[in-house]
Order: sequence, then C-alpha cells, then structure tokens
Amino acid sequence: MIGVFGGTFDPVHYGHLRSALEVKELFGLDEIRLIPSATPPHRSTPSASAEMRTQMLGLAITGAPGFVIDTRELERTGLSFMVLTLESLRQDFPARPMLLFIGSDAFNHLTEWYQWQRLFDFSHVVVLTRPGYSIGLLDDYFSVRLTENRNELSAALAGKLYFQPITQLDISATAIRDLITNGRNPRFLLPDPVLSFIKEHKLYIDNPSKLATGI
Repeated sequence: MIGVFGGTFDPVHYGHLRSALEVKELFGLDEIRLIPSATPPHRSTPSASAEMRTQMLGLAITGAPGFVIDTRELERTGLSFMVLTLESLRQDFPARPMLLFIGSDAFNHLTEWYQWQRLFDFSHVVVLTRPGYSIGLLDDYFSVRLTENRNELSAALAGKLYFQPITQLDISATAIRDLITNGRNPRFLLPDPVLSFIKEHKLYIDNPSKLATGI
C-alpha cells in the first residue's frame, strides 16, 4: 500500500514527521509519499520557495526508509488540487491500494475541496484524529464508505473512509515561522538540519538581525 501525505511543509516539523511514521507502521505501508503543495487552494501562498521547502523535507527524512518526496504538484501548473494528484498517482500505481491521510479539521471541510467526491475513486481516505475523537453523524455519502476494519483498506484499491487515532503533536508551521520572525528559537520543534537550513538561508525573518542566537 502507498500512503499519501500532502502539505506545504513550510517548514516541515516533527508534527508532520511523527504522524507520517505512525501511519506508515500502523498500516504496513510500502512507502509514504510526502507531497509538497505548490499553490494550495485553501490557504495562503507558502513563505519559502518550492525548492527550499523540498530541500528542507529532504533533510528531514534522511535515513527514514520508505519515506519518499513526491514533487508532482510542484511540477504541475495551476492550483494544487489533491484530486488531480491522486489521479496522477493512480496512473503511476494502477494496482496498489492508496491511502490519503488528512487531519480531522481538513475532513470537516472536505466537501469544500475541488471535486472532493472523486478522491474516493482513486484512494481511500484516512482521517487522523486524536485519541477519544468522536466521529459524529456522517451523511450518506460518507457513511456507506466508512469502515472500522483496517483490512478492508488493503483488500480494495480505493473508496473507503477510515478514522485512525494517532499521537498528534501540537506543533504548527505557522507558530514556528512566528517564533523565527520574532527572534525566538524554535529548536526541538523541527529537525536540527532543517533549522540549520533556515538559519543559513535566513528564512521566515523580516530583519536578519532578529535571527535568534544559538540556532
């Protein structure tokens, strides 16, 4: 099975990496593809360039077996719609089950995504939740796809909805960027090689003199 984990990764941090590692192990994935978004349709344009975000991602996953950086959204023009990404992945992997991982907040707004129903044509959708999360009432479109049997995800190529509790670290890229902008040290929120890259390239600061000492 292939896992799909998208995001701006602006910058990548331990919240991203821990979640990706847990689902890779929980679902026995052959690989998990980390897909940097070029032009996300539901959030502001990333602060760092696509090239720098990809380089930071590469630094973060060095030595992590089965972690793959997939740059297809960066190579495609227009908005980075996930349905188009999954369609492209399905063409590359026609016979392997795919799992799209999204957070519970994203799931609450899934019906606002471009051609959101077609996501299930290409992949299963796995919603990452905190332990004790209550699913609530699902409409018919989702309820008929819902499964509580993880084995059903490997038995079919796509089409199922599954909720998976994981360890969710309360870390956000926005908070990290704000710390750096305000001259504070975000160490221990993201890998040291990524932090060194940020310092070297003076990312996320409006005045180089504000860069925190000791980074």
